[in-house]
Amino acid sequence: QVQLVESGGGSVQPGGSLRLSCAASGSFLSIVVMGWYRQAQGKERELVADIFTSGGSTRYIDSVKGRFTISRDNAKNTVYLQMNDLKPEDTAVYYCYADMYASALRRFWGQGTQVTVSS
Repeated sequence: QVQLVESGGGSVQPGGSLRLSCAASGSFLSIVVMGWYRQAQGKERELVADIFTSGGSTRYIDSVKGRFTISRDNAKNTVYLQMNDLKPEDTAVYYCYADMYASALRRFWGQGTQVTVSS
């Protein structure tokens, strides 16, 4: 009964910005980490960024460092991905994920949201 609901994708020109949101709801005990993967057409899914509940440490793929910022609102069980200076190579379907304790430690996925960067 755990759901991750994403919002904020869309189309933007190079250099533009988008903000993705992902809210977790349902029956779970705690969240260990939340973040975002992306998958471009014909490519493997890759981790973009994530943030740990304990301590708030973050990780980013090298190609987005300095342009993307991940943050979270623990009270709302929501994670955000602020994406600035977007490039055509950022075009992909972005998937929210969360590792959380429900009946056991499990990974849950959102439905995916399309981000398209094109002039």
